[in-house]
Amino acid sequence: MKDNDCISDKYEILDTDELSHFIVEAKQNTYANKNNKILTLRSGSHDYLYKNNQYTYCDSFFGSSQFSGQEIVYQSDEVCWSMNYYGKVTDDHFSGDFLKQALSHIHVDQPFRGPELYTKGDYIYICHVTGDLFHFNGEEKIYYQSKPIYECLFHGGIIK
Repeated sequence: MKDNDCISDKYEILDTDELSHFIVEAKQNTYANKNNKILTLRSGSHDYLYKNNQYTYCDSFFGSSQFSGQEIVYQSDEVCWSMNYYGKVTDDHFSGDFLKQALSHIHVDQPFRGPELYTKGDYIYICHVTGDLFHFNGEEKIYYQSKPIYECLFHGGIIK
């Protein structure tokens, strides 16, 4: 990195409560509900875009049964938050619809992936997060009849 790449002269105050609410709103209005998918310039990527007032959310990922992606939030056209993730499906019983249902139950207290626990029928979704909106890492797993069938690691935080 160049010497000045890590220096920021912007000291805008970030309302983290407002940001958390926007992240939840954006996630519930994109991949989790199959809305706001956009065309992309990058071959093979899946991209979602959501805007509301001063915030813009972009989710871009590659792959399906093994995938990698990044979510970025802009406040007034300046990047303010990011999350990176990598995951894989480990069994044929995986249900993308179940994952989307779990992700749609995201909460403002942990606006990263899904809730700590979500169950439906034979499926169980578990999400564990360490940290907060400023700096976090976590892992989510899905089980089918107590057998692990999916895992995803994620991390991120505030960007200045």
